[in-house]
Amino acid sequence: MALTATIYNLETDLADIDRGVYGTFGLRLARQPSETIEFMLTRFLAYCLEYTEGIAFTEGVAAGDEPAILVRDLTGRVTAWIEVGMPNAERLHRGSKRAGRAAVYTHRNVALVLAELNGKNIHRATEIPVYEFGRGFVEAVAAAVQRRTAVSVSITERQLYLDLDGKSFSTTVVEHRFD
Repeated sequence: MALTATIYNLETDLADIDRGVYGTFGLRLARQPSETIEFMLTRFLAYCLEYTEGIAFTEGVAAGDEPAILVRDLTGRVTAWIEVGMPNAERLHRGSKRAGRAAVYTHRNVALVLAELNGKNIHRATEIPVYEFGRGFVEAVAAAVQRRTAVSVSITERQLYLDLDGKSFSTTVVEHRFD
């Protein structure tokens, strides 16, 4: 019997003071059987931190040649390619060439992610930000998230404040670059 995805409904209130982006939206995230809760939450956080018109989740780990998140303009052209976790260098290269902008958000040890990708053939690699969350942040949120959760996300000066049904978490989102 094949395993099916677990659905998470996150009623989200977003206030990104850094970018002047505010919104309230419901997100339905499908966590695939091969996907960790940490990966799914990193996809959610990347979505919030990149939130703009035309943003959409792909199929996550089941997406094949697509990143975790895409942003398209009104013509359907890809304008942002957002990877999560430990992306494949070839896919990041293709995405960077295809989109106007690429970024990586990771819940893993950022030193390992950078070591894996540094020196690889990645289009405009030095322009691609790699964002990390504070050690233990994603794991702490993972332990608290329920399949139906009200989430408040606030970002100011790259400080991320998260409230899940009354439980508060915070971390600094640190930007790194490839050598």
